[in-house]
Amino acid sequence: MKYKGILGAVVLVFVGIIFGAILVSGFGIVRPSLADINLGASNPPVTLDANATSFSKAFIEVAEKVTPTIVRVSVVSEKENPHSDFWFFPFKDMPKEQRGSGSGIIISDDGYIITNNHVVENATKVTVDIFDKRTFEAKVVGTDPLTDLAVIKIEAANLPTAYLGNSDDLKVGQWVMAIGNPLALSSTVTAGIVSALGRGNLRLINDSYGVENFIQTDAAINPGNSGGALVDLSGAVIGVNSAIAASNSGTYIGYGFAIPINLAKSVAKDLIAHGKISRGYIGVNIGEVDDAIAKSLGLDKPKGIIIQGLVEGGAASKADIKEGDVILKVDGKEVNQPNQLQGYVASKSAGTTIKLTLFRDGKEIERNVTLKARDEDAKTEIAAKEDDSESEKSESKASTAQFDDIGFSVANLSSKQKADYKVDHGVLITNVKQFSKAEDRQLAKDLVILEADKKKIYSVNDLKNVIKDKKGSAVLLKLQTKDGVNFFRGIEIPD
Repeated sequence: MKYKGILGAVVLVFVGIIFGAILVSGFGIVRPSLADINLGASNPPVTLDANATSFSKAFIEVAEKVTPTIVRVSVVSEKENPHSDFWFFPFKDMPKEQRGSGSGIIISDDGYIITNNHVVENATKVTVDIFDKRTFEAKVVGTDPLTDLAVIKIEAANLPTAYLGNSDDLKVGQWVMAIGNPLALSSTVTAGIVSALGRGNLRLINDSYGVENFIQTDAAINPGNSGGALVDLSGAVIGVNSAIAASNSGTYIGYGFAIPINLAKSVAKDLIAHGKISRGYIGVNIGEVDDAIAKSLGLDKPKGIIIQGLVEGGAASKADIKEGDVILKVDGKEVNQPNQLQGYVASKSAGTTIKLTLFRDGKEIERNVTLKARDEDAKTEIAAKEDDSESEKSESKASTAQFDDIGFSVANLSSKQKADYKVDHGVLITNVKQFSKAEDRQLAKDLVILEADKKKIYSVNDLKNVIKDKKGSAVLLKLQTKDGVNFFRGIEIPD
């Protein structure tokens, strides 16, 4: 009986093995050799033509040639200890160390590198990692906070050097590549197009003299890209990456900004030669010309930049340039945005002479302006006071006036108000109706109207007479804030 039990078990095992083999082979789970395995289709769905292949190769070649000229810049800076005010805190005198990083572009084979001012600002130690994995300590040669540019130097020789192109030749829609070290990812290359040129009013530089004339691109730029290169498909550097439009996490959301390389070249030369910038200034307060201002001045369309004020003793005041003039061209190049003019002039040194084409009283005139260095104490000029008889001749019994069809009210200035505003003429805006033409044109309560159509206003009657004569057209108003800032607004007058 025992023998029969063992024999039965063996038979059952043998039958199970045979049945399993049949079952496996029946389900096709016999493993093929590696040579018999084919994955995916046998041919690509698209055959690239010569143009597409050449286009792709352009990106590859640019990445290969330019990447070695881009470096990683690591910075240590000291930040005020937040506990320094607490006498009981044991380490209150110890400064708080802060670390950061960015990118840079090698601009000379002996180690000069251009980067952003905000990358190296307040740095106590700067180190540079180059393409061949060598690390160098760097010194800051000079910085220019007004353009967010800086030059640093490492002691090295025979370095690969970037080719610096001509940013004036850029066109919207042109392919570009951004190369840098974002998010601690070394030698990252992204691609996109030039989305816009001359982008300003971004408030990225916290100074009224800051130069914001950026190249906008949709090539991905993230933290750490600052100071890296924006290049065209010939490998020419046409911009220094500077800023991004960021999400709440601080990462890229679709577009970034680069400083034009022509401006960067000018700044770098000054910093290398002198360690500082000797920048020239025209000495004007400028604003955009919109449709209403254009109509009020007799321009055929909105163009140029209106001069809203002159700096006392500045270059413009010595060159027969007046408030209300419109700058159409600088050195023969059209300018239609304030930051275009700022960007151009920022590349010129004090003592340089530029030619301005102006629109004044219905005709074009030219003036040569020799740029002056910035005077930190300079103030906007205030028109010379008239004698008492001139001020009094426009006095009238009417002390207030309403312009209902435009949407604002004015009153004569009291002696105290004239003293407060430091003016000897003008009328005070006392009310602006909501949703009115006046509100649309940014007129506001407590602004003073100094001039209308370049005529000084001494009373509400003066303003009423000018507006009455301009029905069906537009009038140019010169206004002043409580802080003494002058600006112009054009406003259309209904029939």
